[in-house]
Amino acid sequence: SVFNPGNTPVANIKPAESSPAIQRRKLDLMRQLDLSSKERFAGEDQIESAILNYETAFRMQAAVPDLMDLSGESDTVKKMYGLESDFNQTKTFGRQCLLARRLVERGVRFIELTCPGGNGDRWDQHGNLVDGHNKNCKTVDQPIAALITDLKKLGILEETLVIWTGEFGRTPFAQGGNGRDHNPFGFTTWLAGGGVKPGVSYGATDEWGYKAIENKVEIHDLHATMLHLLGIDHTKSTFRFSSRDMRLTDVHGHIIKDILA
Repeated sequence: SVFNPGNTPVANIKPAESSPAIQRRKLDLMRQLDLSSKERFAGEDQIESAILNYETAFRMQAAVPDLMDLSGESDTVKKMYGLESDFNQTKTFGRQCLLARRLVERGVRFIELTCPGGNGDRWDQHGNLVDGHNKNCKTVDQPIAALITDLKKLGILEETLVIWTGEFGRTPFAQGGNGRDHNPFGFTTWLAGGGVKPGVSYGATDEWGYKAIENKVEIHDLHATMLHLLGIDHTKSTFRFSSRDMRLTDVHGHIIKDILA
């Protein structure tokens, strides 16, 4: 589910029924009807999927209001994440990071954070790069540092893999007057927690920062390493596509062992 900034983070989360008990009775009736249909049409996986979807939606409706209520967080924690910043984008991203920590505590297995809008093209500055990147850094620096600090303080960083990445970097030379073009040949990704060795820099670009020339890492290598840290053998994990069993890491991925703790 997507959590939006503002007072309504998840659309349509409030049930139309006057009470949770009434909604529960309606869902129980729907479940009985679905199970009856399942018995009549044996082997129809769609019916079982529909039942599970309804139950998941109901549990989310019950859990989300508590998740989004930050009143129980201390002023110290809110300040650490930047929720008292005079820069609105820091507040927005800080709230995302704090919610991410709360999701981790509740056992959510995958969480994706994106930079809030309001800073031009965010990280895709084909123009006005200095102003745009300065605002981007001001947006994310304090909150992401707070998230890692908080996860470590709570003792859950080592079981949480944090990945900060994009699909490309920026060229070291200008594009137009004051921008930079896409650069897929050399850029930075960082990882924290989850079995990653701290304080390690791996790989290097040429003197211009244009192309990777030392310990080159492909995206398949990153995926292989991520899967390894999650306890999954990337050579055996496959998905069906066009009648073939495919690997996420194709035939190219290798685990980057030098960054493992």
